[in-house]
Amino acid sequence: MDILRKLAGKRRGVDDLIFDTINVIFMILLVVVMLYPMLNTFAISLNAATDTVRGGIHLLPREFTLYNYEHVFNNAQIIQAGFISVMRTVIGTGLGVLASAMVAYTISRPHFILRKFVTLAFVLTMYMNAGLIPTYLLHRELGLIGTFWIYIFPTLIGVFNVIVIRSFIEGLPETLFESARMDGAGEFVQFFKIALPLALPVIATVSLFVAVAQWNQWFDVFIYNSSFPELSTLQYELMKVLSNSNAAFDSGSAQDAFADAIGGQQDTVTPQSIRAAMTVVVSVPIICVYPFLQKYFVKGLTIGGVKG
Repeated sequence: MDILRKLAGKRRGVDDLIFDTINVIFMILLVVVMLYPMLNTFAISLNAATDTVRGGIHLLPREFTLYNYEHVFNNAQIIQAGFISVMRTVIGTGLGVLASAMVAYTISRPHFILRKFVTLAFVLTMYMNAGLIPTYLLHRELGLIGTFWIYIFPTLIGVFNVIVIRSFIEGLPETLFESARMDGAGEFVQFFKIALPLALPVIATVSLFVAVAQWNQWFDVFIYNSSFPELSTLQYELMKVLSNSNAAFDSGSAQDAFADAIGGQQDTVTPQSIRAAMTVVVSVPIICVYPFLQKYFVKGLTIGGVKG
């Protein structure tokens, strides 16, 4: 018996070693696959545009320069657009998450008579859309065109976010709310003192979703506020920079770029270099915010898995 146990132990040890080896190799390959495009883009953004035309840029810039970023930020609208982007992300995320959480708490209460009707009405909006023209006419009648609030109010409540938060709140012990009601706490007190603090993981997760969506949005600027430069966003301005670069490149600048590359001039840009710099500028804020929400994000992904 002792010999069999030793053989079984050795067998498990070999199996564990093989599994760990394969797992480590797979994870290393996964990291390389995920990081290489980001590092390559970063290297291209720091490389001289005329040298990038030659190709062969991988993880490190071959001819270091900051001119690509200088070209992007020399646009007079970039600073103002960046401010508007930050404001719409902060305000839109704060108000949007709070409004969605309040609606989610309301329809999660068993004593709310219209909870099923309200939930169905919200869900139907995920499948039915009036279309772009009626939506534009509605926003015009509400006086939102040409204002900052066109970025906030139309997307204030996200149905998916409401459902996610509601599922989490429904998993909380109902005895907590019953005890609070017995002590005379109203619905606002129960929401702000009990539901909201306990729902912090899912709130952080939804906040990340909303913040990314607000930061990356540019189409609403194009549709509603393209005639108001003071309300432009960073995403929209960078899209215009990229479009202008592509137009200039297609109009005959390709030959000039290649000629400059042969001459070694660095004070020029190409669509590839602008695209790389734009991607880095747009991605850095979200990359900086994500580590602070990561632990809550992981917890939030398990919502609904355990019911109280």
